[in-house]
Amino acid sequence: MFHHSSKLQYEVRVDTPDPVFAKYLQQAIGGVEGEIRVAMQYMFQAMGARGDAKYRDMLMMTATEELSHIEFLGHAVALNLEGAPVSVQEDAARDPVVNAIMGGANPRHILSSGLSAMPVNSNGVPFDMSHVYATGNLAADMMANATAESGGRVLASRLYNMTDDKGMKDMLSFLIARDTMHQEQWLAVIEELGGWSQQLPIPNSTPEDHEATEHSYYFLNTSLDEPTPEGRWTSGPSLDGRSEFSKREKVEPQGQKPDLGTARPGSGTQTEQQ
Repeated sequence: MFHHSSKLQYEVRVDTPDPVFAKYLQQAIGGVEGEIRVAMQYMFQAMGARGDAKYRDMLMMTATEELSHIEFLGHAVALNLEGAPVSVQEDAARDPVVNAIMGGANPRHILSSGLSAMPVNSNGVPFDMSHVYATGNLAADMMANATAESGGRVLASRLYNMTDDKGMKDMLSFLIARDTMHQEQWLAVIEELGGWSQQLPIPNSTPEDHEATEHSYYFLNTSLDEPTPEGRWTSGPSLDGRSEFSKREKVEPQGQKPDLGTARPGSGTQTEQQ
């Protein structure tokens, strides 16, 4: 069950409406880095969470906050569309500079939504849920969530740099701050569960005899003309504490040549294939 307040989570103020920036803001709503993605991701993770109920509660509370972000970003889009021309005649009546700026706006904000936000990205492509990750594995989901919040913070930072509007910068500074907290909280779950050494490899419940461990900890250089890039991943103890990192170069293939042989009669192939 959800409850709704008529007030936004954070104040949204647009000092100078900008239809082009409204188009850019759509990425924060319906883009792969956007709020629809994380709201749905955390909600489905919560609905599938097993174990300590506090993690389910944490996920659902944050999912609900992300719905609040969709709401105030949608209001920001609408405010940026205030005064946008709604006809060719009105657009042509403006000065050439404004007319040129309108060339970068999303026409669907006029044609489809009546000067309001849509569940689409900045290119007008609807969000399709293909980047909602909910595995039922708490550690895997926390890693996916930290990545999602990192992408969201990158996007909010870029949007902040794309506008001179003080109201929009203020709103985006709030989003940047919340993305900071959300990154921290997801990684804090990993730490609370015992840290990376306890959670890796994911899933940590896979029996060791199910894994060909002789192949688990070497970096494979597949380049024909570049040396192995040396780093933390090529030597020293593995992050899970189970082994040591190493490297291999010019490894001979261990598999067979993939030959399927002849085709079966009746399979719709040429006679020469059979």
